Amino acid sequence: MEIKYVKVNDIEMEYFCFGTGERPFVILPGVDTKSIMASAKAIEAAYRMFGEGYKVYVFDRRKNMPDPYSVRQMSADTAAVMREIGIKDADIFGASQGGMMAMCIAIDAPELVHRMVLGSTAASADKAVREGTRRWITLAQSGDMTALTAEFIDCLYSEETIGKYKDLLIHMNDHVSARDIERFIIQTRAIDGFDIMDELDKITCPVLVIGVKGDKVLPCEHSRRIAEKLGCELYLYGNEYGHCVFDEAPDYKQRILDFFHQ
Repeated sequence: MEIKYVKVNDIEMEYFCFGTGERPFVILPGVDTKSIMASAKAIEAAYRMFGEGYKVYVFDRRKNMPDPYSVRQMSADTAAVMREIGIKDADIFGASQGGMMAMCIAIDAPELVHRMVLGSTAASADKAVREGTRRWITLAQSGDMTALTAEFIDCLYSEETIGKYKDLLIHMNDHVSARDIERFIIQTRAIDGFDIMDELDKITCPVLVIGVKGDKVLPCEHSRRIAEKLGCELYLYGNEYGHCVFDEAPDYKQRILDFFHQ
């Protein structure tokens, strides 16, 4: 695995890559209090099955993040970096806010996308979503990391996962810096005004939408709306999983791989 840094105009971004295949597979993660670079080894292990057929790229948000910073701009910055390092016609998996970014890239830069899987995401932020993200922002601004962590655990994971791993999960925000929190707030605030529902008909690549009935962050109705608008395949997991079903369901990654190989 390699962690790399790239600068394109005023965009400074880190990413890591692994795998020996020739085809590009891009992973766009959701919002987090820490850089995705801190999870590089865990992600490489989790997505090892893709390494033989793909060169896997996982992109962070830009380092010099402006405020405000829209989801559309996040996607444009990522697209610029993809072009800079020679990625095109990629298979893309976007999770949560990463799914929002993936849709924007498919709309604005279709040459970069071959196939796309959208996990636990939405094409617009309704009142319930806005209330949830604003609650996260308020907790982050207050500096109450204990309360924010408890909120994350409850919203992101299933009861089974919490029961098994709560002793680990309660430490997810240990060593988070003031700058990390600032970046988290900027990213989370971007969800508030997000709405590309009327632009989804511009997406022409094959798409698989994966939602989960137990999602407390972006309820599965959002996944249904995207799939209906695109006329694409939809798979819904049940209430036994949470928003981070992509980390919980044992068959999730195989489902992505099977779709890419169709």
